[in-house]
Parts: sequence; structure tokens; C-alpha cells
Amino acid sequence: MAARIEEMISEEAIDARIRELGRQITEDYKGKDLHLVCVLRGAVFFMCELAKRIELPVTFDFMSVSSYGSGTTSSGIVRIIKDLQDPLTGKDVIIIEDIIDSGRTLSFLYELFRTRGAASVRTCTLLDKPSRRDPGIHLQVDYKGFEVEDKFVIGWGMDYDQRYRNLPFIGVVTETDSQE
Repeated sequence: MAARIEEMISEEAIDARIRELGRQITEDYKGKDLHLVCVLRGAVFFMCELAKRIELPVTFDFMSVSSYGSGTTSSGIVRIIKDLQDPLTGKDVIIIEDIIDSGRTLSFLYELFRTRGAASVRTCTLLDKPSRRDPGIHLQVDYKGFEVEDKFVIGWGMDYDQRYRNLPFIGVVTETDSQE
């Protein structure tokens, strides 16, 4: 399935913003070790670039969760597909997301990590869609790359039918062609 893609956020703008986030996180966690938790699969690109720009000792782990099941609409129930490898007890944790829509997944992880004994838990996302936030979810986004409109975005780890994750920019799917 081919798609027509319009650039929404350029590679240069993304790189500049990640540098700013790295400086801010470095300042906020000065003198501490930091543990990043990447929410798979989409946040991998963002976390790797962000980690390179944080000038502190950084460790990381990966977690895969789903609230979609087999459909395209969230079920509201978050399931752990792949859990963390290392314990969080006493660690300063930042949850790294590619995009926040309803906020259910991030809210679930925030509470889970607190119960697992993390010293602190903060959130960082490349993209935030506050217009999609579930009104019952109270979520603080501590570090945000960009706030975007309610459009279907791809690139930088975000996909369309498992494709386009590797685009160097954030794009919007404007049209699809199912005849390939």
C-alpha cells in the first residue's frame, strides 16, 4: 500500500528540538544517573537520538504495551507485551514515547513505575496530541518535542501499516493508493 506523504516537521527542526530537550534533561538531572524507558516500537528512533544528547550517565530499558488488540480503536485496557528487564527501585526514570494521544498508556506506565519503586518518574514524548487526550486521564507531559494537530502522522518511528517508520521527518498521510 503506497501513501502520499506531506512533510509536517522537518528533520532539521526535529534535530534542533531534540538537542534542546537533551540540554533541559541534562540540567534537570545534573548529578544523577538517569534511566530511560523506551515504549516500543515507535519511540526507538527518538530515544536513541535523545540519549546521545543527554550529557549524564544514562541507562535504558524497553517495554512493549498495547491498548489496541486487533482493532484500530483503543480498548482502554493496557496490556504488557514485553516487560522491563531491570528493576526500577530507586531509579530516576523518564518514560520515552513517540506520540501521546489519549494518554492511557502513559498514565498506566507512570502509575506502574511508581508502584515498582522508581525514585521519580517523568514523561518525554516527541509528539503530543492534546486534542485526543481522554478527559478522564490526568497526565503531565514533562518534556515535549512538538504539539501537533489531530492528524495521522508517520516517520521517526511512527508507522502506517508497519511502514514509513524510517522517514527522517514527521509526515502526514494525505492519500493512500491500495493498488501497488
